[in-house]
Amino acid sequence: MSEHLTMELVGDSGLIIRRSFKAKPEAVFRAHMEPELLRQWCTGPDGWKMTKCELEAKPGGAIHYAWENDEGHGFSLTGEFVEIDAPHRTVHIERMHLPDPTPDNRIETTFEAKGVGTLITMRMQLPDAQTREQMLASGMDAGMEISYQRLDKLT
Repeated sequence: MSEHLTMELVGDSGLIIRRSFKAKPEAVFRAHMEPELLRQWCTGPDGWKMTKCELEAKPGGAIHYAWENDEGHGFSLTGEFVEIDAPHRTVHIERMHLPDPTPDNRIETTFEAKGVGTLITMRMQLPDAQTREQMLASGMDAGMEISYQRLDKLT
């Protein structure tokens, strides 16, 4: 079971991200849903920090995260939960603010027991091919992997 992030392109605007963790699904799910835990690992590359971490873990609940680097550059994310089936699955909508908001990105995340660990699968449905290409060109995969390495140490 690989402990490194993988990405698979689906159609013109879909993306599937997979990553395995050593911890059980309950612990990995909790780390995604509790702001005090998210702040500890969801910071991206070194030199970045999460400056805002607000979420209401319920259907219709709001999400608002913000990050800033040591040079004062930053971005934020807003959205809302559509479904939550703890500790197995979430569905949410998110918009990146760079500073203008991107179109809605629908993300279904599953937390599946694999041996003694967890396989996370994120199915993203972006609004179009251009948005997906911009997201991939941003280096988001490297930032996600660094954050996920922190999560693996935390759980």
